[in-house]
Amino acid sequence: MPVNRNALIRFKTIDKCLQNRFRKWTLDDLIDACSDALYEYEGIDKGVSKRSIQGDIQMMRSDKLGYNAPIIVVDRKYYTYEDPDYSITNIPLTDQDLGKLTEAVEFLKQFQGFSHFRELDGMVQKLEDHVHAQKSNRQPVIDFEKNENLKGLEFLDALYQAIIHKRSLQITYQSFKARTPQTFDFHPYLLKEFRNRWFLLGSKKEQKDLLTLALDRLIDLEPSKVKFRPKANFSADQYFKHAIGVTVSPSLAPQKIMLRFSHRHAPYALTKPLHWTQQEVERDRQGVTVSLEVQHNYELEKEILAFGDGVTVIAPEKLRRNIEVRISNALDFYQTILTEKTLASLSQKLRHQGSTILKKVYTQREIRKMSFMLNKYTENLPKKVFSIRHLLEKIPLLHEVIINRNLQKIIEVIDPKAFLVKATYLDKRADANWLVGWHQDVPIEVKEKKKVKGYTSWTIKEDTHSVCPPDEISKNRFSIRIHLDDTHQKNGALKVIPGSQNKRLSDTEINLITKNSIPFICEIPSGGIQLLKPLILHASDKVIPPKNKKPKARRVIHLEFASMELSGGLEWNLKLEQ
Repeated sequence: MPVNRNALIRFKTIDKCLQNRFRKWTLDDLIDACSDALYEYEGIDKGVSKRSIQGDIQMMRSDKLGYNAPIIVVDRKYYTYEDPDYSITNIPLTDQDLGKLTEAVEFLKQFQGFSHFRELDGMVQKLEDHVHAQKSNRQPVIDFEKNENLKGLEFLDALYQAIIHKRSLQITYQSFKARTPQTFDFHPYLLKEFRNRWFLLGSKKEQKDLLTLALDRLIDLEPSKVKFRPKANFSADQYFKHAIGVTVSPSLAPQKIMLRFSHRHAPYALTKPLHWTQQEVERDRQGVTVSLEVQHNYELEKEILAFGDGVTVIAPEKLRRNIEVRISNALDFYQTILTEKTLASLSQKLRHQGSTILKKVYTQREIRKMSFMLNKYTENLPKKVFSIRHLLEKIPLLHEVIINRNLQKIIEVIDPKAFLVKATYLDKRADANWLVGWHQDVPIEVKEKKKVKGYTSWTIKEDTHSVCPPDEISKNRFSIRIHLDDTHQKNGALKVIPGSQNKRLSDTEINLITKNSIPFICEIPSGGIQLLKPLILHASDKVIPPKNKKPKARRVIHLEFASMELSGGLEWNLKLEQ
């Protein structure tokens, strides 16, 4: 039974409404929705009658079109599908539909091989295979790339109609970088697919340059009251002529890109060129070198990175540096993964030896972020500072970066009940002479001074009260030293005496142990940490700055954790739950 275009628009609109189960649909609501759809797609503004919609519902319920739609009425007022997963778009093709499609396939096959219809080749094969699979009730023999979970595909038809009918749209859109959605008027010119994702090209407001929107970030669209503004002399072929992907900078000239592929990967690059400008330049024992004339954009870098170790960027230098940085960052992420084996032995090493080192806990990106926050804070101070007490109170944003996923795992393994009681930044430059003799870190910081039994040797510095607590408190503490710079013996790395952390030692005992022990030198790369029990014996030698060279920084963030409350009304100066 033939169905006219207007009826199909109404059927699809009713189907879309009834699939939306977040709203109740009366007959009047369906009439309004169909009237809006006919105006949007066909320019018909006289609306739809109640009788037409009632007839459409009966037609959809019947077997005349093969729909057999399970439309029910709830509370004698609201229309909905009894089956929440039903849609008329999911029904199988009828014999009549298959016959028409077969005729269409045979017609399109006549044009295969003609240069003007090369774009149809894959489409015809896909359509022919689908029709044959439906008629013979078998699995398809051609499997095209698809992503059924891709968002935004439901907007394709509306966007297509807006482009061909030259209508502006009001779009609600949220990019990956935006915190909240934005709504704006948009003039659409082109739909483009790249790597199985869809994009919309157009302009907004009075901007001259084209804007590219990803459909999977599109939240909603409505007809706009703004008059459509066409793009004069716009040609998609010319616009994307020297670009890979969808990111185009009209003012940016294409560059000559030189890539060398290994012999193993060269066949893939030669049989499927990255761009139509690709040319083979040289072939030798190391591989194959090709050139491209394209803009340097994000998609070009992704294409290069997809070849992994099979490609090297020869030129230009900026592209080579960018790829090198991205590969380095990727390697950094892998190297900072803490395995179960590493975490399992961590607590035992700390308990038995009093100290242990993890060389990769923070990525270099995280280290740079910490450094930026510290530099921003210190640059406004009247003089150069070599230490910052109460660090997280003065720079609260550091907390989120410092207590990252890795550190949370480490703290959980060592002591699930631990909380942060101290945070200090130390800029240990060689010219500042950070000579420290053998000692134990006994004192703790508290909010105020009180006379409490077992707490001795009260001191105050920069309005901070320090006191030596009972041994029970000390044994339930540990510290983490985060190294922002490479630390080695030449620039003052800590020395520790493993196993010296079990009790508080007298000066005589410290002297005897250190003279008869071989210390361990704690060399730690940037992004690594050192874990210490507070009573372990440690020291650092005086560093002599190199001649005619600027002393290198040795910046450390010192965190201290405890799992016991203080007695006698004393409170930790800082207590942050992890």
